[in-house]
This record gives sequence, structure tokens and C-alpha cells, in this order.
Amino acid sequence: MTTRNTIIGPTATAQTLEVKDKDALASVYPKIISAYHYINDKVIKEAVWENINVEILKAANYDVHSEAEGSHKSGADIECSLGSFSNKSSKYEKSGKLFKISSYRLTKVCKADGTDCIESIKKEINDRKNFQFYSIIVRDESSKCKKIKYDWYLIPATDPIFDPETYKWSPMTGKTRATTNKIQGWTTEEVKGCKMSISYAMSSQLWIDVSVTDELKKHLIASTTINIGKKLTLLDIYNKFIVSPSAPLSQPQVQPKGGEPTDPE
Repeated sequence: MTTRNTIIGPTATAQTLEVKDKDALASVYPKIISAYHYINDKVIKEAVWENINVEILKAANYDVHSEAEGSHKSGADIECSLGSFSNKSSKYEKSGKLFKISSYRLTKVCKADGTDCIESIKKEINDRKNFQFYSIIVRDESSKCKKIKYDWYLIPATDPIFDPETYKWSPMTGKTRATTNKIQGWTTEEVKGCKMSISYAMSSQLWIDVSVTDELKKHLIASTTINIGKKLTLLDIYNKFIVSPSAPLSQPQVQPKGGEPTDPE
């Protein structure tokens, strides 16, 4: 496995990919994304991203040992020769300066009567982290030209962004007569634009606001922009490539390194 440890804080370390691994993944990423949208209009998110991520790894010649196959269980979704991934999808907010991801449901340690202890919650968050990377695809749907941009980040799970000890936590109290002065969840102060929050009303699910800083961009594997609008239906595929298997598959066009790759018109 070609990963190395990088010091990111007084006691924390994170695994980052070697340049050759990033290049290998970046070379196939736009092709796989383009191929998906050749027959699909729906944006890439959730379980679809996990399946596509597996295709990217295999196309770049990395072994995939196991995958969650859409399971909603928390933790690692993909185990591969580069490490273990937790797959997330999101979309940009604030003109591309922020995106949000959901994580574990913490119902076992979050008590509706407000007797929970934030130290137990923080410990639970870290104890359930059984993977090495967050594999996050973030989409930008701001274009008015039926285009969508996808950015792929592989961020070490030990990055301070994802460590609850990075933040100062405060209880959230209710605003109605029945919930006044009762704890309804937890939130943190922002640290470099990032924060965490837990709402009992949302199954005590952990949400993380991720600020797109220069430091975060170091974990960007690749970007690609797609023209929305599928080119082939499933019937087209059957008629062209199953009934007539000799018909050649059209290849996605990828711009030279340094340019922004796009799908074929």
C-alpha cells in the first residue's frame, strides 16, 4: 500500500496518498463519471457514488477487497489496496466555499432527557471511525448551462476537521414552551470555517460543515465537468452492444493534463 504518514498536529497523524496514486486515480475519474452520465441524468450521490468509486479503483488497477453495497451501517464502505473508505456525497454551498456531510447516528449516547455527556458523545464519534479516508464527491450545480461539476476529495479520517476534540461544544436548547431549557442537541463553534452539530430531532445524526480551504484542496484528487443529458437509453445499449456486439463503444474525450476534463458532446 503506497501511503505515508504526515504530521498534522501535536499528536495526530493522517495517511495521505502518494502522488503516483493520485495521478492514477485522477486519470480514470473523469472517464468513469462521463460514462455514468452517458446513460444517466440523475446526479451522483449516496450509494451510486460508492459503486462508481469501486469502478474507479478497479479501472486504476487497485484491488477492492469488500464493499458495503448500499448498506446504511456506519463505518467503512470500501476496503481496497489503498485503505478503507467511508463514502460521502454532498453539494457546494456559499458559492463553493462550504459543503456538509452527514455521519453517524448517535442515538445510543444522546439522551432525549438531556442527561447525556458530551465527553461520551465525542468518544463514541472517534471509536466508531474504522476507516482511513473519507471519499467525498461534491457537486456544483450552480451552472445555468445544464452542466454539473464534480470534485472528488480523499481526506484522511484523522484530519482535525473530523475530530470532535478539535471543537468547543455547547448544548442546543429548545425554543418551544415544552422544550425550553431542555437539551435538544449539540453544536460547536467554528474552527477555520468548519463545525459539527447533532440534533435529536434528526435521529441524533452527526453533521459536519467542511470549509473549502487551501489545506483541504490538497486532498482534491480530480475535478470534471459534465453536460447533463444522457446520450443513450438502456434500449439503445441493448440494440447497439448486445444484439450487435461488434459495434464499437465511443470513448470519452479527456483534455490534456492541466486542462479541465469534460465529457464528449
